[in-house]
Amino acid sequence: MPTDRWLQDWFNSPYYHQLYFRRDDKEADMFVSRMVSHLHPSPGARMLDIACGRGRHARSLAAMGFDVTGIDISAANIEEALLSGHDHLHFFVHDMRLPFLINYFQYAFNFFTSFGYFRTEREHYNSIRTIAQSLRTGGYFVMDYLNVHYAEDHLVHEQDIEIEGVNFYIKKWLDETHFYKKIVIEDEKLSEPLEFMEKVAKFSLGDFNDMFSFHNLQIQEVFGDYEFGHYDVRKSPRLVMLARKI
Repeated sequence: MPTDRWLQDWFNSPYYHQLYFRRDDKEADMFVSRMVSHLHPSPGARMLDIACGRGRHARSLAAMGFDVTGIDISAANIEEALLSGHDHLHFFVHDMRLPFLINYFQYAFNFFTSFGYFRTEREHYNSIRTIAQSLRTGGYFVMDYLNVHYAEDHLVHEQDIEIEGVNFYIKKWLDETHFYKKIVIEDEKLSEPLEFMEKVAKFSLGDFNDMFSFHNLQIQEVFGDYEFGHYDVRKSPRLVMLARKI
């Protein structure tokens, strides 16, 4: 499948993880624990973590006794994740736009806005198709996305962030269909600054409902934060959707 070059380069970069994943494993464990408590999966349930990164959430789920598979487009991420793999924790380099295991999983997850980066509507629909096909009938999918309306109202246009001696200069803007982010990285280890551009689609709850229903996924519940609070279209920072395959 074609992909924008920035998608591969940025997700493979160690600076991506340095900027976005400063949260410790305890925070990831808390979110996963709340989710498991809400879903009540059976012991040993098969779970798929789509765009798993280096496997933080997959490790948490596997530690709870589930059989977990993580997929990610970044070979560097999967190489790191495989260091913690075992008989009930599996990782594969895989593009979510392409079919994976069919009718295999009871649960599937997509965390921290790991979606919306592709160029066309069809590519996004193909990704949802992959997720839906991977689930058994009656299986559940949790999608965690930014709340477009909240993000529009709270957009910070410029940020300068220093992390362990590395400087990240960030500029953000938007148009009718996407959020954009330009990231310039200065590190004394680099001969010259690095520059990356992010582009994420402004998908609303209605957009996801259309994509999901087209592939036999029916939204059951919607939450507005990682504490599974009520979703408010203007006040909630997140859009966390629980869908069931029918």
